[in-house]
Amino acid sequence: MFELTPFARGNSLFSAFDPFKEMEEFEKRFFGRQLPAFKTDIRETEHAYILEAELPGFSKEDISAEVRDGYLTIHAKHSAENDKKDENNNYIRRERSYGSYTRSFDLEGIKSDEISASYKNGVLTMTLPKEEVKRKEGRQLEIQ
Repeated sequence: MFELTPFARGNSLFSAFDPFKEMEEFEKRFFGRQLPAFKTDIRETEHAYILEAELPGFSKEDISAEVRDGYLTIHAKHSAENDKKDENNNYIRRERSYGSYTRSFDLEGIKSDEISASYKNGVLTMTLPKEEVKRKEGRQLEIQ
């Protein structure tokens, strides 16, 4: 189960100065807060892990999932425009919003070629079949 833990940069207890964290904090102060990552639940069954990602408001075409180099990466992007014009075609109000989310998961112990996915009612559900654990047979050692 630990191999499906999402990757995230966290606070380090051993480092007094983290330049990457400082840059992220600068970006948040300068550009404003980013959207939080989408919520993901992972449960284990006997033969697979079931990953459920909450992506309300997205259409199926806005979501993509990719398996590469032993990682599953889920991308979701959304854009909306709201234009209101008067009778002279001048803008009274024009609003745009764009957002994108990306999360990656380690696929160690997963049959990556058998992953299946579906999207319904704002929830992306992925079935990640487990690889069968092959136990190596022991042997008796001769003591000399």
